[in-house]
Amino acid sequence: MAIGDLIKRHLLDTRPLGVPAYRRLWFGQAVSHIGVGTTVVAVMQQVFELTQSSFWVGLLGMANFVPLVIFGLWGGAVADAVDRRKLLVAGSVIAWAATLFILLQALLGLNNVYLILAAVALNATGFAITGPTRGAIIPRIVEPELVPAANALNSLVFSIGAVAGPMVGAAMLVFGGYPAAYAVDALLFTGSLYAALRLPSLPPLGEVRPPGAKAVIEGLSFIMRSPVLLMSFVVDLIAMVFAMPRALFPEVTNEKFGGDPVALGWLNSAMAIGSVVGALFSGWVGRVSRQGVALVVVIAVWGLAVAAAGLAGELWLVVAFMAVGGVADVISSVWRQSILQLHAPDEMRGRLQGAFMVVVAGGPRLGELRAGATAAFGLTGAWVGGGLACAVTVLIVGLSVSRFRNYRAR
Repeated sequence: MAIGDLIKRHLLDTRPLGVPAYRRLWFGQAVSHIGVGTTVVAVMQQVFELTQSSFWVGLLGMANFVPLVIFGLWGGAVADAVDRRKLLVAGSVIAWAATLFILLQALLGLNNVYLILAAVALNATGFAITGPTRGAIIPRIVEPELVPAANALNSLVFSIGAVAGPMVGAAMLVFGGYPAAYAVDALLFTGSLYAALRLPSLPPLGEVRPPGAKAVIEGLSFIMRSPVLLMSFVVDLIAMVFAMPRALFPEVTNEKFGGDPVALGWLNSAMAIGSVVGALFSGWVGRVSRQGVALVVVIAVWGLAVAAAGLAGELWLVVAFMAVGGVADVISSVWRQSILQLHAPDEMRGRLQGAFMVVVAGGPRLGELRAGATAAFGLTGAWVGGGLACAVTVLIVGLSVSRFRNYRAR
């Protein structure tokens, strides 16, 4: 096989961008995720500056996690019962309002950590509604065979934002302070809102369940009855809860790199750099059939890469190891999302996407809390120990379930 053909087989599949509705969603996310990245780095730094505590930075994870659980599961149930376009617009407006709120507190110089946590919680509420809704929309606007490619494209745009956003955020902190960083987010978020407004009407298909507790339980029961779906959630929780070191970044920046905001930006972007590379060369991912074993392997790689980064002393080496972890993470994300979307009937996709989003978005927040709490016993142990625990645990748990171990993609 010629080198050119080999590269084409492995490069990102861009066919979903030929669908206008998906293309607008994709570009809207591309713009808004850069803004999200600026706020992530600015909020972490502001909270650390106010409290001088990694534990308080870890509490940002809980401010995100609680709304994600409550409104993620509820938002997924609502997405199965109403027009998904209208719900996506409503959730986007809530998230935008939260961004404006955190911008206002910075402009007024309130310096109140509780107000910041409240703003983060409100933003998480909007994200908890839009996340499962957007995931449930994708199989409605692209053909089934394009779903894995669409998920890879989504991972790419998220990763680009996670690379560029913290760098933009670091620059804004140097030249304009917290108000400048939050203003960038407020401005760029309009791209995502515009894309939601341009979607066609997407009323529910099949049997409609009222969006209450019964509907949520029905969706969770579907997951519990499927060992493959359940284990795809479990291995991701292991990866994020044990090995996510993000809450440690401000303290590590202070201790190792002299408190340089640029170093903080690199630390926050490192994993996403690898995710961009992994997504760009994800053309082969859809051809892997033993996805259960493959998920276990890439998550173990993620844990080992995080542990190696925690042991590194030079900034470039920390970034390099975290980038390797980012490659593993984005590949894992594409497989897990595709398994879920193609297994779920349309009338249940919103609820299952809600549960998926609680795990995907909530897991890192629990990981941040874990990292922040264990930092009191030493930064190296909190970082390196978490990565090693992830690698060992996922190999034991992931390979112990035969249905998951032997799972082959359809």
